[in-house]
Amino acid sequence: MQRVKKLSIKNIVGIICLTTLIFSIGFSIYKLFNAPAELSDAQPHERLKSDYILMLVQCLLGSVVLFLPSVIEKHFKIDIPNYMEIFYFIFLYCAIYLGEVRNFFFIIPYWDLILHTFSGAMLGVLGFSIVNIMNSSEKVKVKLSPGFTLLFAFCFALAVGSLWEIYEYVMDGILHMNMQKFMLEDGTKLIGRAALSDTMEDMIVDAIGAFLMCIIGYFTLKRHNRKSTSITDTTSAK
Repeated sequence: MQRVKKLSIKNIVGIICLTTLIFSIGFSIYKLFNAPAELSDAQPHERLKSDYILMLVQCLLGSVVLFLPSVIEKHFKIDIPNYMEIFYFIFLYCAIYLGEVRNFFFIIPYWDLILHTFSGAMLGVLGFSIVNIMNSSEKVKVKLSPGFTLLFAFCFALAVGSLWEIYEYVMDGILHMNMQKFMLEDGTKLIGRAALSDTMEDMIVDAIGAFLMCIIGYFTLKRHNRKSTSITDTTSAK
């Protein structure tokens, strides 16, 4: 009799996230046909068709990128740590389901900034992991120093964060959405510096989260290198 394979915590978290996104896709499609195109005086805070289009796009995108870690592992033959995948799933759940579907971006103060700080830190760890994989690979002849690893991880996190802001800007223009929060919940458009605040604050906290994690990674890598050197010297002496 074949044994039933137990699900790991990573798989359980991933299944919960995917199930939530699939139900949210159905919900957003249903509401899309019933939502008004413009705000009315009777219900000034009602969600519009554009809000449900944004929700649908985010849920569809989230359902696709949810499988990105497993695709990378299979294609590049690398092993992404389980804790990083769990953090990745939790981030998607918090950003898409809680943020867009449950409207935490407007309900919870600084929800967007909290997520961007977390994502910046997570991307910083990912940058360090990429360099660590390269340093451990026999195919790559170059070994990167801790200082250059810090620089790479920090720049990597900022680059991915910038690509996300470009994506938000493009989608806002094409689908007339409000991903960059240049409008208030009641539809009032912000002007000048206020309209740029969301984008710039996101990039700033991305940088802060990435920098803090890169500093931690730098000293961790330095300590690891010192231990490796000490072990090598002891072995050589014998």
